[in-house]
Order: sequence, then structure tokens, then C-alpha cells
Amino acid sequence: MARTLSRTTDVLYGVGAVAFGVKDSGFSFFLLLYYNQVLGLPEAWVGAGIMAALVVDALADPLIGYLSDHLHSRWGRRHPFMYAAAMPVAASYWLLWNPPAGLPPARLFAFFVAVAILVRLCIAVYEIPSASLVPELTAEYDERTSILSTRFFFGWCGGLGIALFAYAVLLQPDATHPVGVLNREGYQRYGVVAAGVMAVAILASALGTHARIPYLKPPPGRRQSRGAVRELRETLANRSFLAIFCAGIFASMAGGLTAALGIYLNTYFWELTSTQISGFVAAAFPAAALARVLAPALARRFGKKAAAIGVSLAAVGIGPLPIALRLVGALPPNGAPALFPILLAFTLLTVTLTIVSSILTASMVADVVEDSEVVTGRRAEGLFVAANSLVQKTTSGVGILASSLLLGAIGFPRGAKPGAVDAGVVRRLGLAYAPLLVGLYLAAIAFLATYRISRERHEANLRLLAAR
Repeated sequence: MARTLSRTTDVLYGVGAVAFGVKDSGFSFFLLLYYNQVLGLPEAWVGAGIMAALVVDALADPLIGYLSDHLHSRWGRRHPFMYAAAMPVAASYWLLWNPPAGLPPARLFAFFVAVAILVRLCIAVYEIPSASLVPELTAEYDERTSILSTRFFFGWCGGLGIALFAYAVLLQPDATHPVGVLNREGYQRYGVVAAGVMAVAILASALGTHARIPYLKPPPGRRQSRGAVRELRETLANRSFLAIFCAGIFASMAGGLTAALGIYLNTYFWELTSTQISGFVAAAFPAAALARVLAPALARRFGKKAAAIGVSLAAVGIGPLPIALRLVGALPPNGAPALFPILLAFTLLTVTLTIVSSILTASMVADVVEDSEVVTGRRAEGLFVAANSLVQKTTSGVGILASSLLLGAIGFPRGAKPGAVDAGVVRRLGLAYAPLLVGLYLAAIAFLATYRISRERHEANLRLLAAR
């Protein structure tokens, strides 16, 4: 089937993912370290606060998805939410990185939790309707993967780009901050830059897809509305979506664990400098570009399910390997010239595989829309996206909380300097992290294997719906 979207619309739609990527990288890479090591909150408090924000956000997602599915407006179902979210997203994200000075710990914690919740709610008001556009923009099996490849490319590049800028420019060492990632003023400047980028990305995507509004699916008639709880129950009843839902529980826990502990591993386990870490982050740009090409090609060649399982297994085997090699003494010591290139190569490969898997899984969710419509007679793109988002957010919060608890359990010191942490503590960090990560991802892959929608089944669903 020919493409239904122009290249320009495809790109402008994908640009909107920059906002989510910026938010995601900030929460994943910097937030725990900033509020723990820089502002002085106990790591367990920060982990609990991030978890609370994720849970509140996730519980609101089904309502946002339901409202997005049923909105009647001259700008369609999705665009009013997208336009309305732009400025609140920017303002709340800036505030998160600029808390009032001099707050005692209890009040700083309350501020942190309240603003983190606000940021997540604002971005959800944009992201859920925006992500729900994919099944409406095209019904074609392969084009969905192509559109999502572009969207993930911009999401990763946005998040990585702002992280790279922070590491390379904003979080550099100075006379009063010998460790760049502990520079409070750098994080405050980061909040200003990131907020502006997010607002521009959201507005560009909304405006870039505005002309498609007349061609999008209309909302159901007002009398057909069955209520968010009932529709969510019907969503979860789809076996293929349930497979992705359960796989997402374990994959998101693993992702939260990786994101929260990544900066600790880079800073203390590998003892990388800020410049090296920024180079590490930069290596993910070619990974995102490779994934944009590989995901559609693998889906066409093997089908989405088989391709997703294959690349996920490869990522599980390769990702934790450097830590295992270090623990058995098979890698050069920290500071050796050969170490960084080795880690860089592993990172490039692992991130490429991870992005490909994410693209394919998201495209599999899009195909569930028609599979469910055949049974229920109703399209519920927003609720499918919201339910998938719900599990990812709550369980990634579990992973982040587990990370903070793990740091406490192994006795990781607060205000630690790279190279000054007890070798036994650093070793325990690697010993706890790698096996836990592998186990979580293998559980996710086992559930993904029960997904049922092939290319042939999707095309049969389209024929059935057309006949109706």
C-alpha cells in the first residue's frame, strides 16, 4: 500500500516526541542525582517521590485517554489537548529544576513531589493524544512502523541531545564544582533550555499535523459512550494487548532500574568524566538513526513480533556484558585508554537494539486497535495508549524506587566522589544490577511471545471492518 502521509507531515509529527524525550531523559538521567547528591534529600525520599509522581500520573492516564477518544470539537479529538499542553509543560518543567533556595528537607521533598506530579500530568495531556494519532494517520501495517521509527528517532534525539548539551556545556567542572554533575547552577540553566525546547516541539507537531484533522477518525456518538472503566476493561480483555501489557510491566521495571543507576555506574563504577559521559550519550545518536532504518526493515522481513523478540534477546545478551566482564577482571582498569572505546561500542549496539524493540512493540500496540474493534465495534486508541502508558509509568517507578533502595542496601555513600567509594561497594553495585536486569527483561520477552497479531491477521481485520 502506498504511503498515506507526506514526508513533511511524518517528520513534523515525529518532532513532537522531542518533548517527551526531554522529560524522560531529565527524569531518568538527572533527577535522582540532582535531588539526592546536589540538594541533599535522602535517596529513599527521592525514589519514593518519583514513584508517587509516576503512580498519580499513571492513574490519570486512562481518564486522559478516554477524554481524548470522546472529545467532540472542530479541531478533532487529539489536537485541542496538544495545543493546550504546550505552555504548562514548559512552565512546570522549568520549576522542577529551580526549587526555592533554603527549603528545609521536608518542605523541599513536598515541593519536589508536587512539581514532579504536575510535570508528568502536563506531559501526559500532550503525549497520550499525540501518540494516539498513529493508528488514525494510517492503517497500513508497515507504514505504522515507519511513522513510529521517525517518532522514536526524534524522541531519542531530543532526550539525548538535551542530555548531551547538559553534560558538555551546563554540567562541566568549575572552580567551586570539581565534579560537573554536582553543579546546582548547571541544573537550573538546564531547566530553562529544556522547557523552551519542549514547548517548541509540541507546537511544531500540533501545527504540522493540523491539516490532517479532517481525515482522522471521528469520535463515537455521544450515546455510544460506555464509560472509561468499562472501555478500559474491554481494552485489557484483548489477548494481544494483554501480552504487551504484561511484557511492559517487566520491561519498564528494567528500564527504570537502568535509567536511575546509569549515571551511578558511569560515574562511580566506570569512573568516567563528564566529557566521556557526554561522548557516551552522543553515541546514541547513530543508534537512533540505525534503529529508524532497521525497525521497518526487520518488520517487513520477519513480522513485528518475531523481530521484537529477536532484537530483545540480543539486547539482553549484550547489554550487561561489560559489567560481567569487569567483575571477572576481563576488561581494562578504569582510566585505561582502551576502556572507553570498548564501553562505547557496547553502548551503541545495545541502545540500537533497545530502540528497535521499542519501535516494534509500539507498532504492535497500534495493530491492536483494529483487532479490538472487530470484537467490540469501537475504536479506543486513546485508552490503548493510556493503558500501555499506565503500566510503563507505574512499573518504571518501581524500578527507580528499587534503584534507590538498592543504593541504600549496598551502603552507597551520599556526596560520594568518583574513585573514593569503597571498592566493595562498587562491586556490589555491579553484582546486584546485572542479574536483576537480565531477569526482568527475560520475563518481558516471555510475555511478548504470546502476542497473536500477524501481518495476515491485521489485514484480515481491515477487510472485516471495511465489509461492515
